[in-house]
Amino acid sequence: MATKAPTDSSAAKQALSKSSAIIEQVTKALAAKCSSNGKVSVSKMDQNQFVQYQIAWLTSEQKIAENFIDYAWNDSLGTGELEKLMAQVFAAEAVSHIRSEFSSRASEYGISTQELVSKLFDDSTNKFLEESSAIENYNHIADLIASSGSFGAYGLSEDHEMFRQTFKQFAEEVVAPKAEHVHRHDDIVPEEIIQGLRDMGCFGLCIPETYGGLQPNDKADNISMLVVTEELSRGSLGIAGSLITRPEILSKALLKGGTDAQKEKWLPLIASGEKMGGIMVTEPNYGSDVAGVSVTAKKVDGGWSINGVKTWCTFAGYANLLLILVRTETDPELKHKGLSIVLAEKPSFTGHEFDYKQDGGGRISGKAIGTIGYRGMHSFEVSFEDYFVPEENLIGGEAGRGKGFYFQMEGFSGGRIQTAARANGVMQAALEAGLRYAQERQVFQKPIFDYNLTKYKIARMAMIVQASRQFTNTVAKLLDDHKGQMEATLIKFYASKVAEWVTREAMQIHGGMGYAEEYAVSRYFVDARVFSIFEGAEEVMALRVIAKSLMDQYSA
Repeated sequence: MATKAPTDSSAAKQALSKSSAIIEQVTKALAAKCSSNGKVSVSKMDQNQFVQYQIAWLTSEQKIAENFIDYAWNDSLGTGELEKLMAQVFAAEAVSHIRSEFSSRASEYGISTQELVSKLFDDSTNKFLEESSAIENYNHIADLIASSGSFGAYGLSEDHEMFRQTFKQFAEEVVAPKAEHVHRHDDIVPEEIIQGLRDMGCFGLCIPETYGGLQPNDKADNISMLVVTEELSRGSLGIAGSLITRPEILSKALLKGGTDAQKEKWLPLIASGEKMGGIMVTEPNYGSDVAGVSVTAKKVDGGWSINGVKTWCTFAGYANLLLILVRTETDPELKHKGLSIVLAEKPSFTGHEFDYKQDGGGRISGKAIGTIGYRGMHSFEVSFEDYFVPEENLIGGEAGRGKGFYFQMEGFSGGRIQTAARANGVMQAALEAGLRYAQERQVFQKPIFDYNLTKYKIARMAMIVQASRQFTNTVAKLLDDHKGQMEATLIKFYASKVAEWVTREAMQIHGGMGYAEEYAVSRYFVDARVFSIFEGAEEVMALRVIAKSLMDQYSA
């Protein structure tokens, strides 16, 4: 079968329209099954968590495929044959996955097999899938990438593209040469990188110009944050890509709930990099279930006394400004409404352990947790003993008591889309490494790139990265308009999960050398594993945020 570049998007859109209608029908059926007194019941959802997880996953593929088609056929973005072919094949994969899953357990999804066959196994859909999924298409995508040196148009404005190129150069010249040493020796982020990002104003990306940041005062600009995050993550997740996540979460929580005085004091310090942030939410017994947070803040003369243990606090040693989610209200029935946020200062430490005692006797101590990847910033378990925080450091003041959960979620929505950008950066690095090695390495007298199984892998990796990147950018624009909270979770969920497959295949292309630390691809693989765990575990994102949000639209 000869490869034909798609002339229009009608066939893909028609197939996606049908799969979208089926997803909507199934979601309505699940909502009816899980509703109680007009609301979706989490306990009823939990009776079949698998289908709830799958509806979240399939919806993510559906929405990302629709967005990919829209991007590919928007010629103003600089797209052409490569992007159109990738989007068409990606759409075919999405529709195929959707109908395969639903047909395997139709009754559990509340749809009959006969109805599913008539709506999604019709002749036109079958023809679209067969033609689009042909191996020749994957071969052609890989050949186009190899001949052009491009993995697809980024579709950015001139200003954003210039921004991207600036940080791409920094990542290649400053970050990448140090990445392997830090990873292998579990070292700290080099000061040269931190200072370089300070000099470029990187820590003020999400802070308005009024407070010394780079964000326009009149409109949010999440795209700038994403392109910087992706390029830095392409250089190294652990020593660059994640450095601006904590300022992002900190600043958005402050912008959401801080008093005018708090914003004027802290935001310029965060933007300049004088104050480096650490985020403390998770506890040894409470992760995604923040309603159970037990670290307490007790009112004392002039402020608050903090007691308890936080864990998985990334960069807590080096950080000198900590955002801490604490329980200020003693009534256990308040659950998440009894939580507040305080900002605590401490000296900066560069080691794997720290211990600091305040003049008044309060104490904070921490020890880094050993991890298989994501090294450089170090994640700490931190203990507080009567640690004093001034009264003015309660975000929102007295009006902010009991609202910490909501301030934190505002910060985390930005953190989640930024995690998608981090995943995109690591995937891009793995994709580039896989292609480079495939073209250089010869097996049976020819480059392994010339074998169509390798081409299939390269093509599919490129499709996934580009589809994920473009949906990430779309969600960023929604967040600019104070929308897209669920979509931010959705793309974090999707990008985190597919990053494992992309980095795994890049590693596999390297064969035995992929398992050796000599090649950076082994680092990409272990780094990618963290995405589905931090900033919200994938199961919680799928069940408690995405699936529930989808069904809430249709609850009786």
